[in-house]
Amino acid sequence: MNSISQRSLSAAITLLAIGAGLSFAQNSTPENKTPVVVELFTSEGCSSCPPADALLARMDKEQPVSNADIIVLEEHVDYWEKGGWHDRFSSSQYTDRQNQYAPRLKFSESYTPQMIVDGTTQFVGNDAPRALTAVTTAAGTPKVALVLSNPVVDGHRIACSVSTPASSSPLPKVDLYAALIDPTATTQVQGGENKGRQLEHVGVVRSLKRIGKLQDLGKGPLAFNLNTPPDMQPANLRVVVFAQSSDLGPIKGAAAVSTKQ
Repeated sequence: MNSISQRSLSAAITLLAIGAGLSFAQNSTPENKTPVVVELFTSEGCSSCPPADALLARMDKEQPVSNADIIVLEEHVDYWEKGGWHDRFSSSQYTDRQNQYAPRLKFSESYTPQMIVDGTTQFVGNDAPRALTAVTTAAGTPKVALVLSNPVVDGHRIACSVSTPASSSPLPKVDLYAALIDPTATTQVQGGENKGRQLEHVGVVRSLKRIGKLQDLGKGPLAFNLNTPPDMQPANLRVVVFAQSSDLGPIKGAAAVSTKQ
């Protein structure tokens, strides 16, 4: 991996759209939208990451592409842990996921902030024009429709199921993943490059696991369970399920549902 200074230099590219306060367009109706998964690999120990976190929050709130339902996944890597601050959201699992993208998306070493759209395009995570272009392109790609049941919360266990409408076309042989998302989070950073700053997050991935194959849905709904970390309130989370080609290829479909009843 790059040194911290190299990551900071790479991630510190000036983003004209952010500086100019880029204005996003209004939403269209939900039924006209295509789900687009936007992953942001970030860290609370990285001083270049807060602008990317802010861009992700704006994309989540404002939904800037009229025919896209942007589903945000903020994944905190753990290779900044030596910088004097422990990121409570970090996990080696997300570092491994980022590294697995490298051969196919053709980046030599992992860095933060990095945004990946629908598993097909990667770029510096605070590049607003590039993000809008990537989401617009992804929204024009046909997706498999996924439907999630209302989650059932039992203590720190969340039960849900995923299905797909009946179709005469065979389902692709791709993996199904389920993620448990904290919609918003705030951290007062006490050390490291962001010492003294209050960081705001959206779409924080707290757990992620493979739950099966998309073609399994041809037999009916697939039930799965997710366990919430002890520090979370399970009644106000989001469950996201997405279908992704093997070796972290393109994302073929996605859906999200709130645990809040």
